[in-house]
Amino acid sequence: MEVTSASNITAPSGVPLPLDAGSIFVLAVTLIVFCGPLLFLFPPFPPRKSDALEETHNKLGIHPAKSNLNDYAKLEDVHSQANKSVGKIKSLFVYPIKSCKGIEVARAKVIPTGLEFDRLFTFAQLKSPFPVSVDDSDGEKAKQHTWEFITQRQFPLLATVEVELWQPDLGKMKGFRDLSAGSSDEVYLLIRFPWREGGWRGVWESFAAKCLHGWRATPTIEVVLPVAFPDKNEITRKGYEFERVRVWGEETVALNMGNELPEELRRYLGVSNKLALFRVDPDALRGVGKNAPGEAEAGYRPVVGFADSYPVHIMNLASVRDLESKVTKDKDLKELSPRRFRANIFVSGLPAYDEDDWKIIKLRSEGSKQSDEATFHVSCRTTRCKLPNVDQDTGVRHRVEPDKTLRAQRAIDEGAPKTGCLGMQMIPLFETAGSQHFYLEVGMTTEVQERGEHLYKR
Repeated sequence: MEVTSASNITAPSGVPLPLDAGSIFVLAVTLIVFCGPLLFLFPPFPPRKSDALEETHNKLGIHPAKSNLNDYAKLEDVHSQANKSVGKIKSLFVYPIKSCKGIEVARAKVIPTGLEFDRLFTFAQLKSPFPVSVDDSDGEKAKQHTWEFITQRQFPLLATVEVELWQPDLGKMKGFRDLSAGSSDEVYLLIRFPWREGGWRGVWESFAAKCLHGWRATPTIEVVLPVAFPDKNEITRKGYEFERVRVWGEETVALNMGNELPEELRRYLGVSNKLALFRVDPDALRGVGKNAPGEAEAGYRPVVGFADSYPVHIMNLASVRDLESKVTKDKDLKELSPRRFRANIFVSGLPAYDEDDWKIIKLRSEGSKQSDEATFHVSCRTTRCKLPNVDQDTGVRHRVEPDKTLRAQRAIDEGAPKTGCLGMQMIPLFETAGSQHFYLEVGMTTEVQERGEHLYKR
């Protein structure tokens, strides 16, 4: 009987087999050739939550590679559009979480609060007049704390937090039995942000990400939540709480779902205070700004969820192009993407700044019937803060632009002196009070029905 040891392997003749560099290389290549495909086909890593959702749901929206804004730089020069009067919807966006990545869609339902799914959630930090631990949530001192919404203005990395909406697919769900994998008729919200642990654990996470999702993939953390407002039993079971949160100095009651957030998200964003996620309470919507039409004119009380001040934001791409031509470029700002302005509706085919005096507009599908029309009250201009300075792909904030150029070139509203204006804020107008919804889709034409002066009211 032949004997083997950990240090050498003997042949039948008793002569040790040499383990030179060439032999080790051949052995390694053999293992890679045979085991490599198995690792990619059957990776020994836990699936992401989005992988489970794919079993029963479809992701809503247009893939970024096919975005309708990808040819923005190739659109006609603004001067060649001087005699045009009919624009078209070029792109539609919803932003389920305030200040996070948007979702581009081809068609959207419009309700009194704006596009469906828009600004339903916001992140907020706990502000206090005295130092407080991120783990402190009880006691008398907690009564003095105030939840305050956060945006890219303070935390630009919010721009890199991906948000997805997953809608049920009846074909996929038919006969599906694994309820733990997300088999449900609900629409789900998915939050994804990059995160890699230090040391060997981080190396393993990077390896797993590349095996599962391609060579360019990086480690991420995902959170999945239902979009629908939970019932009382669900609120109790999940430990959610109704609390007051401040949005632009105005307090409103909303549902605190912060216990669903991983600690890594707070650290990734750079938030030093306690972080929470609030969901709009349908019974505690905020009233709209002073430029909005009254209930008698609109047919209902204009309201918003977590939008800044108005339900719908429209942007003329020619205006962005003209502003871009005036912005000083550098290595940190090579182009001015319209996505920096986070509008719901982007229109093309109009002269630059044609929108400045819109009062009533109608959007309709070409050759469509009246039932396919959408009418908006154009309430006021969009006054700009420094948020557009943030690159929506990288989360990097430019030091001065485009804010500097906006203030120099677009301080056009006497109601907002020294403030740049770009884009318009709108209220949807419905045909009847009993049917408060209509649909928008890419390609609909714009028809300006009324023009007039605007004066922004704070």
